[in-house]
Amino acid sequence: MSNNGLLKSSLAKKYLMALTGLFLCTFLLGHLAGNLQLFISGGEGQQAFNEYAEFMTTFPLVKILSYLTYASVLFHIVDGIVLTMRNRKSRPVGYVKEKGSANASWSSRNMGILGTIIAVFLVSHMQTFWYKMHFGAMPMHEGLKDLHTVVLAFFSPENPLGLIAVVGYVLAQLALSFHLVHGFQSGFQSLGLRHPKYTPVIEKTGYLFGIGVPLLFASIPVFLYITQL
Repeated sequence: MSNNGLLKSSLAKKYLMALTGLFLCTFLLGHLAGNLQLFISGGEGQQAFNEYAEFMTTFPLVKILSYLTYASVLFHIVDGIVLTMRNRKSRPVGYVKEKGSANASWSSRNMGILGTIIAVFLVSHMQTFWYKMHFGAMPMHEGLKDLHTVVLAFFSPENPLGLIAVVGYVLAQLALSFHLVHGFQSGFQSLGLRHPKYTPVIEKTGYLFGIGVPLLFASIPVFLYITQL
């Protein structure tokens, strides 16, 4: 491939990375809104969360958006791997070792590692909850699949791996936070949406989103574990 072709290919992949990443940010907000119902105690919370889970797995429009989300995740991961490999090949090694910290933030220099941690977490998360909800044997409550009970049991002190699950979830959210803080701002930059007037707003929003969303996600298993002690 010519240098010009390679440049165009890299730019296209950066656009795709930005678009899929920003789309996945909207998914995170929707997913968080549903998961926050786990803070509601008793039968009311159980019913609310199970209705949310049922809606997310049966409503036609949501199912279409789910397929778009799966595709976005795959494209985002593959593009991230390709771009990381290309960037490493194109950098002078000695220069990176000496000047890396001066040229870029820790998050931007370790997006590949952060992305790998998040990908491993996603596979585990989907196997534990998504796969069981769709294909596994589920308890029932009020005519609905009782995902609420499954989640509470997983993050329970009675589960021998419960505490490990909580710690692993929190660490994954920490990696997600670093990934989002850089990725949110980088996405807008890749799309050419930087301007002296609104770039500071994008940066502040990126920090707020990148810290606030993972923090709320991380607080859920901690809350569930503590309240079941």
